[in-house]
Amino acid sequence: MMGVGRCVIAGTWSARTALLFTVLMLGGCASQPGPMPTADGPVARAVGEVDGLEAWVRLQRVFERYEGTPYRYGGTGAAGFDCSGFIRAAFREALGRSLPRTTQAMVAMGVPVARDRLQPGDLVFFNANGKNGHAGIFMGDDRFIHASSSQGVTESSLSNRYWQPRFSQARRLLVPPEVAADDP
Repeated sequence: MMGVGRCVIAGTWSARTALLFTVLMLGGCASQPGPMPTADGPVARAVGEVDGLEAWVRLQRVFERYEGTPYRYGGTGAAGFDCSGFIRAAFREALGRSLPRTTQAMVAMGVPVARDRLQPGDLVFFNANGKNGHAGIFMGDDRFIHASSSQGVTESSLSNRYWQPRFSQARRLLVPPEVAADDP
C-alpha cells in the first residue's frame, strides 16, 4: 500500500512500528502499572486494559490496514468510512472498546484534555459548520488519524493550516468495558 511520501511494502513493518517494537522489547520489563486515569493521567488506563505504547501500536496497525480507504458519509467499514465510523472501528478492533456512532455522542464522553497534554489515543475534535463536526485519534508527535472527506483514511498534522484553526477540543476517553449507551 502506498502512503503519502512513503512506501509500505506488504508484509513488512513501517519504520515507526519497528521502532516501537524495539522500545517495547527493551523497556517491557521495567514498566509498572500507573495511577487511575485523569485528564493528565496515562493513556494506559484511559483507552483500555493495554498500556499506552501497546494501545499506540494497535491503533497504528488498524490505521495501516485502512489507510487510503475512501470517505463515505455514514460509512463504518472497509468499503468506506466517515470520521466517527473510522474512530469507532479503530477503537473496537485495536482496543476492544465500543464507542457511540456519532461525533456528537463521542464529544460528550471522557474528560477534556488540553492540546499540550494530548496522549496517543485521545480523540481530537474540529469545528465544522459551527459544531464539533469532525474528529480523529491523536497518535503523538502532532499527528492524528482520521477519515478525511477529501483523502479518505489518512494521517494529518494538528498544525496543518486547515486543521489548526478548526481545532475545537480533545477528550480522553474513560470508556467502561460495556457498550456505549447509543451503540446499536
